[in-house]
Amino acid sequence: MSGGGRREEIRAHLDSTRAQLEATRAQLEATNARIEKKAGRNLFLAIGVGLLLAGVFLGSLLFFDGILFVWFIALLVGVAVVELATAFRVAGRRVPRIGVVVSGLSMVAAAYFYGAEGLLLSLFAASALLTIWRVVEGLAARTPVEPKTLIRDIFSGLFTLVYVPFLGSFAVLLLAVPNGQWWVFALVLVAVSVDIGAYAAGVTLGKHKMTPRISPNKTWEGFAGAAVAAMVAGVGITVAALDQPWWVGLIFGALVLLTATGGDLTESLIKRDLNVKDMSNWIPGHGGLLDRLDSLLPSTVVAYGLALALGVLS
Repeated sequence: MSGGGRREEIRAHLDSTRAQLEATRAQLEATNARIEKKAGRNLFLAIGVGLLLAGVFLGSLLFFDGILFVWFIALLVGVAVVELATAFRVAGRRVPRIGVVVSGLSMVAAAYFYGAEGLLLSLFAASALLTIWRVVEGLAARTPVEPKTLIRDIFSGLFTLVYVPFLGSFAVLLLAVPNGQWWVFALVLVAVSVDIGAYAAGVTLGKHKMTPRISPNKTWEGFAGAAVAAMVAGVGITVAALDQPWWVGLIFGALVLLTATGGDLTESLIKRDLNVKDMSNWIPGHGGLLDRLDSLLPSTVVAYGLALALGVLS
């Protein structure tokens, strides 16, 4: 074969390979687009960011006797309250961002140093501080603020305090119980399993809408997948790491299934009320921080309550 014929053959082979690669890429993009349309997020990007967040979580939890985890919670609370306060402000409800950050971090510190009693007292103190803060802001404003608007703003701020730092601080309380690092790990594992189970079953099998007006992507098939994942993860981690019988794992899984799903739907209601798709776009593939914490926040309370009921705290 002549040199020219050989070059033509190589060129034809390269063109064929390039065409195959283009077809494969187009197929992958089409598949990802179908998954994203059905599940509401970019799967591959979400997995990558999720693994990074998981690494940070595990590193903060397992090293330096958990103190890094407390700082991690404080960071999450600080960012999340700013995120929610900003969303409220975009919707016309003025929530003092500095006020909720100071109050939220104070609640995390109170939970760490003074336990459940300190957390409760700090919630009352933070509520009073935020109320006074907003009233002073309203009185000092150049344009008079109507009492109805002021009351709405105050209640939005109080909701922010309860929803993010108060619920989130239960993770700090849970860390303080005997074997607390494993309790926190178990909580996150089961909550993440609920999310993964719902996502996988919803994408592959989902047909029957669960709450179309609140969260259009949720299906009953997804909920069933979440239930199976929660029970398996709950029993496995409870027996392996928490030194509790298998039936406690079933209870753990069922409780987190309900709170995680309820937390997700609650945040969807908040976003619908504020007319936003995501709380922010800070986390690629996941939306805002609260879009990732919505299932964990209420679940921290039931995990702490279960530990309390089992006598782990005594």
